[in-house]
Amino acid sequence: MYCDPSALIPLYLHQPRSRELVAWRARLGGSLPITHHGRAEVVNAISLARFRAEIAADKATEAWALLDHDIAEGHLHLVSLAWRAALNEAVALSQAHSPRFGTRAADVLHVACAVELKLKHFLTFDDRQRKLAAAAGLKLVRI
Repeated sequence: MYCDPSALIPLYLHQPRSRELVAWRARLGGSLPITHHGRAEVVNAISLARFRAEIAADKATEAWALLDHDIAEGHLHLVSLAWRAALNEAVALSQAHSPRFGTRAADVLHVACAVELKLKHFLTFDDRQRKLAAAAGLKLVRI
């Protein structure tokens, strides 16, 4: 299963969906793949929350440490992929579907990564990305 950063960020920052996502993650167990790009997005979301004064500096440090802990403990595992192939897939998905769905480049890239990694399921909280993932043949995970 591929989890878009929109679905991972509530594990590290208190957000409206945090409670339900934490409960879902506890029920699911196992290890979830995350690309280096996805990790960078989660780290940046924490950084942006700090910039916007939504969280204190110590909370940002705790959130980054929790993400690193989840990777070190195997709750998330960093995956490598052929970036050229993923970017080519993103171009194809964008041409085929973005005119209809209005998906952003980063959202298209995450769907392309899931396709390139040959994952079957996709979790996102973004409506446009959800439509794109379904169009790409991925099964949508609902929480």
